[in-house]
Amino acid sequence: MSLPTPAGDAPRIIRREEAEVHSVTSARTPLSQEQRARAKRYLMSMTIRTACFLGIIVTQGWVRWALLAAAVVLPYIAVVAANAGRESDMETGPNHVPPPDLAALEGPRPGIGT
Repeated sequence: MSLPTPAGDAPRIIRREEAEVHSVTSARTPLSQEQRARAKRYLMSMTIRTACFLGIIVTQGWVRWALLAAAVVLPYIAVVAANAGRESDMETGPNHVPPPDLAALEGPRPGIGT
């Protein structure tokens, strides 16, 4: 962009500074995306559990008992994995505020009732 200048002067060029670009790498994952991922994990675990029940029907011996144990334990694992969501903000909570000095509060208050 050039500005008009008096006769005989070379045109001055004004350059705009580069706009500052902000990074969003520290932004949290959207809640809807986290919920979708947790639902997929839960669905996958329940699909494996269904396969275990079908395997119980067609197998014999120790494999049948192992599949039964997996079918019993998988719901607990699936629920724990599905509920593993956002981290608690307890570590980044407000700073600790110490209690007031009680010794400074004892005695009559000046200006009140005197």
